[in-house]
Amino acid sequence: MHTARYQWVDALRGLAMVWMTVFHLCFDLANAGLLQANFYQDPRWTLQRTCILSLFLLCAGAGQAIALAQAQSWNRFGKRWLQIAGCALLVSAGSYLMFPRSFIYFGVLHGMAVMLLITRFVGPRGPWLWLVGGALIALQWLAPWAINAGWWDSALNDKPLNCLGLISTKPITEDYVPLVPWLGVMLWGMAAMQWVLTRHGAHALHQADIPALRPLAFLGRWSLSYYMLHQPVMLGALWLWTQA
Repeated sequence: MHTARYQWVDALRGLAMVWMTVFHLCFDLANAGLLQANFYQDPRWTLQRTCILSLFLLCAGAGQAIALAQAQSWNRFGKRWLQIAGCALLVSAGSYLMFPRSFIYFGVLHGMAVMLLITRFVGPRGPWLWLVGGALIALQWLAPWAINAGWWDSALNDKPLNCLGLISTKPITEDYVPLVPWLGVMLWGMAAMQWVLTRHGAHALHQADIPALRPLAFLGRWSLSYYMLHQPVMLGALWLWTQA
């Protein structure tokens, strides 16, 4: 089975990880009182979070399109899915110890675990992914209006239904990545990669090795491991620095 990797796709994922690291470092500094910043309301930070998450999920969708094109087995998919789901549980446990009142119960890894299952099934739908993805993204603006108008039940704001994202009030949690609108972003990433593969073929993704992209591509290939380790390492280093 052909399972070639594509450097520029891995590099884009690696870029998202680097950006995320800088963002989280600033968050940790603010949480320690060493930086004045409002990560919950200031557009300079909320917009960055949206861009980082969008880039990461677009790459995830593109990766699933490549996996389907390479006839990835359910066994291999399942192993990766279990890794992501297991890490999501660890994130919930760790965040509960640090933020018991706002722990992460449906963050990026939780959302990824659900969205990957969905994209695995809907992947062959081709052009329909653009329409479905767009509808899911649009629902983030329709849902508050529908709930406030009494058309939809306000219980959608409560756990566990708010994991759908059909809310009028954002929950209090340190990371929140619901299906609306983020599944739409992942579907667009899948649709875009399927278009590239259909129109230009897999050879369009091959290119000569670019040395400058190697570090980012390496990071992108190990994104889950890096995601799980970067915050404990930074928090530990920050604690040692403040104790010096």
